[in-house]
Amino acid sequence: MNTEPELKSAVQTIKQAILQSQSRAVKMISGTQLSLYFGVGLYVSANSRKGTWGTGAIDVISQQLHLELPGLRGFSGQNIRNMRLFAEYWSQYLNCSPMASNLNATTEMSVVECDTFSLAKWSPTASEINRDEFLGISFSHHMEILHKTKNIDEVLFCIHEAVVHQWDKYTLRNILKAGIPQPEHSVPNNFVQTIPNTKSAMKAIRMFKDEYLLDYINVEDIDAQEKDVDERLVEQRIIQNIKRFIMTLGRDFAFVGNQYHLEIYGEEMWSDLLFFNRELNALVAVELKVGKFKPAYLGQLNAYLQVLDDKVRKPHENPSIGIVLCKSANQAYAEYAIRDYNKPMGVATYKTIADMPENMQQILPDIEDLKKLMNEENDT
Repeated sequence: MNTEPELKSAVQTIKQAILQSQSRAVKMISGTQLSLYFGVGLYVSANSRKGTWGTGAIDVISQQLHLELPGLRGFSGQNIRNMRLFAEYWSQYLNCSPMASNLNATTEMSVVECDTFSLAKWSPTASEINRDEFLGISFSHHMEILHKTKNIDEVLFCIHEAVVHQWDKYTLRNILKAGIPQPEHSVPNNFVQTIPNTKSAMKAIRMFKDEYLLDYINVEDIDAQEKDVDERLVEQRIIQNIKRFIMTLGRDFAFVGNQYHLEIYGEEMWSDLLFFNRELNALVAVELKVGKFKPAYLGQLNAYLQVLDDKVRKPHENPSIGIVLCKSANQAYAEYAIRDYNKPMGVATYKTIADMPENMQQILPDIEDLKKLMNEENDT
């Protein structure tokens, strides 16, 4: 049963924490706000879950806070419950303070800690969590993610993507409704920003992997060549094994051509490999690079996509998509470099069989046996 003195005390405690937080800056920055909400959430959790507060206490506190702090925003009854959810979820992973670490053992809290996310107090046990990314999205973003994800890997992945791609709350909500891409094996891309339909963007994200195995490429031959010859050699090996390459890419790909000729204003260019994907209803240009990813590759591919859209794409087709396929790439850097381009692009890497551990090589079927098997399938 709620008592009036208890609720008055609760109102004053939360009110004091709000005033302290507001005094640090005219406008609350995300980190300050999240620290405040986390502290209030812990306080509310300890007192409402195991303390003496009864049903309806949170709504009473909310109403009184708005009476005593006119113009206060963000402290509706529902949002205070969201703060409790936020604190209860993250206190498992952010052992930031004695209050957080003793939450389960504490039946009541009398103060609100509103600076738990400051650099000085950020917990060493939270080393797996990127503090800048965690504080880089709003509380609304956090709640959208917590309501739609199943585990901490998905949560951290969505936080990272929201920060890297600078999604607003509504874009994030649409993406989560369309289905969360798998945290692992997701190609660095800018599909959400550049493909107008969110469902189509999510299809594209799921369509392309971050890494492909091209086990029919002879690495020794490639290493013996100059760089520009290297890329042609990779291309030739792919063309010779085009059926397998299409199978590696995924379903509904059709091969259009290699060294596909493009021309605009008298300037000629050639796209390494051009495909059409029926599910995406879009041309897909793949640029091959034998070395490490470089941002300049995106500029080249962006120009190809622009000409493809202007000169080759049919009126009923979606915008063309480009994939840089290179030997290695720093995924975080690739995501950073790609985000400001206005054409849909991704950066994937490939491995040859020589890149795999020896024990894995031994369990793979022989290349010649695979060729025979595919020839037999074609004959039937």
